[in-house]
Amino acid sequence: MDPNDLRERTTPDGLAPLLLAMWHARREDWAQAHEITQAIDTREAAWVHAYLHRQEGDLGNAQYWYQRAGKALPKLTLASEWEEIVRAF
Repeated sequence: MDPNDLRERTTPDGLAPLLLAMWHARREDWAQAHEITQAIDTREAAWVHAYLHRQEGDLGNAQYWYQRAGKALPKLTLASEWEEIVRAF
């Protein structure tokens, strides 16, 4: 995902749903990112879901979703984890 796309007011065309959720998360549209992620039942979606709850500050809920994703609660900054997730997808 091109960081310049984050400045656009309209969603970029052709993004996979989880990348679209991350786009919304970066733009601080937590509700839209969460809605997209909740509709997907995969380990990858659980990772994004965990990240979103971590971003929200709900570490208990985040921990649950990290476990579902098969990951430990990261020690990375949110910005670094955002980049890691986007690169993974």
